[in-house]
Amino acid sequence: MDQLCFTPAQVAENFTETICVKKAKAPFTYLLVLGILAGAFIGFGGMISTLAGVGTADTLGYGLSKILSGSVFSVGLMLVVIGGAELFTGNNLIMLSALNKTVPWSALFRNWIIVFIANFIGALLVAWLYFGTRLWEATPEIGTAAIKIAQTKAGLAFGPALFRGILCNWLVCMAVWLASASKEVIGKVFGIFFPIMTFVALGFEHSIANMYFIPLGIFLGAEVTWGQFFMNNLLPVTIGNIIGGAFFVGFMYWVAYVRKAKKAA
Repeated sequence: MDQLCFTPAQVAENFTETICVKKAKAPFTYLLVLGILAGAFIGFGGMISTLAGVGTADTLGYGLSKILSGSVFSVGLMLVVIGGAELFTGNNLIMLSALNKTVPWSALFRNWIIVFIANFIGALLVAWLYFGTRLWEATPEIGTAAIKIAQTKAGLAFGPALFRGILCNWLVCMAVWLASASKEVIGKVFGIFFPIMTFVALGFEHSIANMYFIPLGIFLGAEVTWGQFFMNNLLPVTIGNIIGGAFFVGFMYWVAYVRKAKKAA
């Protein structure tokens, strides 16, 4: 009987030799289209997360309200991983293949740049479309919450934003890692759910999610400029996300499994 999941060593090998190689060598149009979809999918997660948080702190308490918001946000990464899309934060795992010299460093940076820009297009598109629905007028609490989220995120100092970005993508890449360990859809769902719920509930910062949250707040009238969005949040959070995903997951697992296997061979 076939095993239902891969071992950690097998997951590392799959990423290093197959998954990340395909991502790094993928054509521009493929990365652009799937990158736009990933940004949109994360935006959908942001929408439902904001809705779940409206008013629930008063009834459930702060902690449970945050856990609820994080739980529903996980649908974004489920759409990315199971539906098929290219997400910059998850693609930080291409570091495994770069370190193993399975792909050149230039291919890693090419993927990151294309997918990052495509994710921004997708997230911005969904924010603009949601603004156009005027649903936030029917439920003013949603608009108020969206503005508060944007202003809070754009008001972070560089250091806290950086560290929150590190912790966030450590968990996001672990979610991708756990999902890749399972051969069944239900296993992928559970592998994604708990790490994503954890990072959102704890208040960590995800660069692609913020490409939805902050522009939506700006559209709604938040006291945030585009310059503040880019410099106060997106820059430090993106750097933090790279450290969290590429180093704490990609590099660490390369040392533990891939490098070890290579030396043994």
